Parts: sequence; C-alpha cells; structure tokens
Amino acid sequence: MADLQAKANQRIKPIENSKKPEEHGADEYECPVCKDTELVYYQKKSTNNLMYTFSKPCECRERKAWKRRFKQSLIPEEFTKANFENYETTSPIQKEMLELTKEYRSLFKIIKNGDGKEKVIPSNNYGLLAVFGEQRLKEMPAAERSALKQKHNNYGIGKTHLQIALAKQLIKEGFNVLTVSDVTFMEELMQAKKMDDGGETYNRLLNGALSADVLIWDDIGKVSWTEPRERMYYTIINERYRKQKPIVFNSNEDRGTLADKIGYAGASRLIGECGKFVLEAEGIDWRLKR
Repeated sequence: MADLQAKANQRIKPIENSKKPEEHGADEYECPVCKDTELVYYQKKSTNNLMYTFSKPCECRERKAWKRRFKQSLIPEEFTKANFENYETTSPIQKEMLELTKEYRSLFKIIKNGDGKEKVIPSNNYGLLAVFGEQRLKEMPAAERSALKQKHNNYGIGKTHLQIALAKQLIKEGFNVLTVSDVTFMEELMQAKKMDDGGETYNRLLNGALSADVLIWDDIGKVSWTEPRERMYYTIINERYRKQKPIVFNSNEDRGTLADKIGYAGASRLIGECGKFVLEAEGIDWRLKR
C-alpha cells in the first residue's frame, strides 16, 4: 500500500512543479500594469479594519478602446494617414470643402454627466456631390466627353480624404464610425441575402450599417442600378433617418444622376437631410499632377 502511494506522489509531483500554461511573463502583456484586463485592482481598509478590494479603469483602457473603434471602422489602408492638417487646399473649392467639414465636425460632442458620457450627434447628413455626374458624362457623345470631363472634373479633389479625416477625429473622441465603399458594400449585402446561413451574414452587415453612430459612405451610387439594390439603398438611408443617425457621403454623381442610381426616394431623403451640409464640388484632379 505504501509503495502505491509513493508511486502516486511521483506522478503528481511533476505537474505541481510545472508552470501553468496560461501564466505569461510581464513582457508578454501589452500593458504590464493591468495585464491587459484594462482594470487596476487596489485594496482599501474600512473603518472596522477589514480590507476590501476595489478596481478602477487602467490608463490604457481609452487607448485600447480607440484602437478597437479604429479597427472596426474599416478605414481603407491608403487613408490611414489622412487628416485635416495634411489636406492640401490649392483651390477655393477645396478651402470651402475643408471649412464645411470642420463646421460639421463641431456639431459632434461628448458631454460628461453624472451617469457617464452622453453623445451629441447631428441629425444632418453631410454630402459632397459632383456638379456634372459620371453617368451624365458617359451618356454624352464621345467627341464632347473629354472636354466636359476636363471642365467638370470631380475626381481626385480630396472628398474621401476629408471625410476619412473627419471619421478619425470622431473615432478618437469616442464615436463609433463605419466606413463603407459603395461597390464592395452593396455587393456584399446582395450576396449575403443569397447565402444559406439563415440570414446571419446579411443581418450582421446590415446591423453594422444601421447601428454605427456615423456611417461614412464613399462613392455612393458607383454600383450599377438594379431594383433590389435600389430597395437596399432606401432601407439603409430610411432606417438611419428614423434612428436620427447621420450618413456622411460623397459621390461622383450629381443630384440628378445619383437619384437615377440609388432611387429617387432614397436620394431625396439622403440629400434632403443634409440641410446646409451639402456641396457640389469640382476642380483639378491632384492625382494627375503628381
């Protein structure tokens, strides 16, 4: 019997002395203070000399929250360095675009009160449109197209740069922002509707677009028109209107051709909810000047 117990102890001993696999060294944590829990624990003695353990947010919490919001925003990699400071205003229209974007930015606020933080979000949409839309340009005779394109250029004037700069400032302050590119986003939604997963993928994509504090919609109206896509546009635009959540958008279409692309009801609500924050812009394509 004693021999059996000794053998059992020998089997147990190596396990007791081994390091637990979930224990990490301090250098393996992004934040060694809280060990990536985002909480710092401390003890405090009560009046009856009993020790109680409390916790408070670690200083890394807001930094990590900002990183999560930035990742979830899906900002395109080529615009990760876009900001207001490095936006070049070489023409009057670019100065006007910058001033309007900053004015719109000032409507967003985070108010601290006794219950925490309250987000103040404008109900206005904000849009940058073309003077002479891409679809209208394509319908012109080939002989006239080049001259009209040069006269009414809407490409490469910094629309996306400005709106991504806006998004980054809002993310840093604490707002949840989602950035979508029209063609990719609409194709993903339409494909998701056909998937045999009980609507899980479709609902995830749609709910993301509806629940974000701010939806940045890049190049809206770029995808070809179909009746199902028109219904999809209206669903998102109308639901965000009902929730009083803004859409920040830009398009290479003008007011008329955008309505042809996304539907008249959707365009009416999208542009009509901009108020003063809609601008028809054209200028020199800075990409061709490199």
